[in-house]
Amino acid sequence: MTKTLLSLGHGYTAQALATRLLPQGWTILGTYRDPAQEADLREQGITPLQWPIDFDTALKDVNHVLSSIRPDKEGDPVLRLGKDALLRAAPNLDWVGYLSTTGVYGDMDGGWVDEDTPLDPDGHRGKMRVLAEAEWQALPDLPLHIFRLAGIYGPGRGPFAKLRKGTARRIIKKNQVFSRAHVDDIAQVLEASMKTPNVGQIYNVCDDSPAPPQDILAYAAELLGMDPPPEIPFEEAEMTPMARSFYSDSKRVRNTRIKEELGVVLKYPNYRDALKAMLDEETAT
Repeated sequence: MTKTLLSLGHGYTAQALATRLLPQGWTILGTYRDPAQEADLREQGITPLQWPIDFDTALKDVNHVLSSIRPDKEGDPVLRLGKDALLRAAPNLDWVGYLSTTGVYGDMDGGWVDEDTPLDPDGHRGKMRVLAEAEWQALPDLPLHIFRLAGIYGPGRGPFAKLRKGTARRIIKKNQVFSRAHVDDIAQVLEASMKTPNVGQIYNVCDDSPAPPQDILAYAAELLGMDPPPEIPFEEAEMTPMARSFYSDSKRVRNTRIKEELGVVLKYPNYRDALKAMLDEETAT
């Protein structure tokens, strides 16, 4: 049977997954908003669908669905527009993935969380994610899998550009620690789940090395042979509300389930290996 993926919100993470699936003969339909993206998607081997889509038409012959679209003020856009069509298509679907965030756990003051930790987000974005997860879980007969992603980084999303431009800032907040996930590792987790579906399961996706954000910048500066940016106390830092919200949660995320259940061996288990590989790739191109 031909394997066909409908990728709703075919962005950074979904593109990394596509690079793994396309060589295996998958057909991938990817949605986009900006008309300028259409040609690029075609060049990547993706069948482009401009959002909003006709869900019944898009889901024809599809057996896998991935939603990377975040909730808006009214809730989840995919379910608002395509809930009924997804329910009609459910008998023909082998796997559905929803990309959520570890922000649903809220602030743990640096403590550990796993998939069974109660959800208690403080901010609006985290609360909307909890509602979106619940809305997806409420759909009957959908082969749903939820992936709670830590901070995503990878090629084009590293600290090197800001360090070179002199715009990187080491903002220091006591007891602040983040977990992260390299985009290539997220992609391999998704592929592993597609190969061995476990309907209803939830997975945390992150590496093995939660760390304060200033440590990552300091190591990246070391790799570039630069002095690290000066430290700025969080209370004195000028930030947008969005940027400040990222510092409202401090936690370490366990990733045991993706290893034990899906057999995932992380390509980048820590930020040091990942940053070095990213810099090597930059300098080689």
